[in-house]
Amino acid sequence: MTTVCTELRDDGIAVVTLDRPDRLNALSVTLLTDLKAAFAVLRHERAARVVVLTGEGRGFCAGTDLSGARDPAPDAQGRGPVGQIYRTQQHVAEAILAVHECPKPVVAAVHGPAVGGGLALALAADLRVATASAKFGAVFINVGLSSCDVGVSYLLPRAVGPTRAAELMLTGRHFSGDEAFAFGMLNELAPEGEDLDRALALAGQVARQHEFGLEFTKSGLHAAIDAPSLRHAMELENRTQALGSFGGNFGEAMAAFVDKRPPEWQPM
Repeated sequence: MTTVCTELRDDGIAVVTLDRPDRLNALSVTLLTDLKAAFAVLRHERAARVVVLTGEGRGFCAGTDLSGARDPAPDAQGRGPVGQIYRTQQHVAEAILAVHECPKPVVAAVHGPAVGGGLALALAADLRVATASAKFGAVFINVGLSSCDVGVSYLLPRAVGPTRAAELMLTGRHFSGDEAFAFGMLNELAPEGEDLDRALALAGQVARQHEFGLEFTKSGLHAAIDAPSLRHAMELENRTQALGSFGGNFGEAMAAFVDKRPPEWQPM
């Protein structure tokens, strides 16, 4: 990979860094290919409990690369105009899905621009930390398209509520890290220059949990958000808790509580 770096740390945190700092980590086809490949590996990496997604240099991700450099999407060459654009659109969307559907919890560490596809990447994470000067925006409408793009119409209303999402998507305005925190989109507002450190600290709290709990809490939460009723969500919860009881961690947690010690989690 030439545009995405992955570091697997001893504490169970994998750090994925978008590495096109000269372009504010804009989403070239190559970067999207590398990002999908990185998450394809991490989803099967047992040593990684949680992933931190960040950007090298002055920004998280400035969205789609509009430099005009030729970088055709896979399976786009030789197609007509509709096929080329559609395959490119799918390529971007698949990268967002790779982050969102990763079985490991993902923490986004945001500084500088996170607009367009960069906003979608941040929203695709489970947890978000950003500095006050971070700049977010659903800016697709500003370039003659719809603000409903690469998952933003699904993810943003769930992060900030439908009324606020409608305002941000219809105006296409930028909003700061301060505003994002006030909207409830961030877990933490970090001091300038400390977004990655704070994201790593948050990820460290997550990484201390057990493998079963992390994977099934993330997947169960995603399913419950889309559940058609409370009863549907509870039925899934009941099955998950019953399944979890066979892993040995519930008994270990009870013993650790009695012994006043941290639990020694069993693998899934």
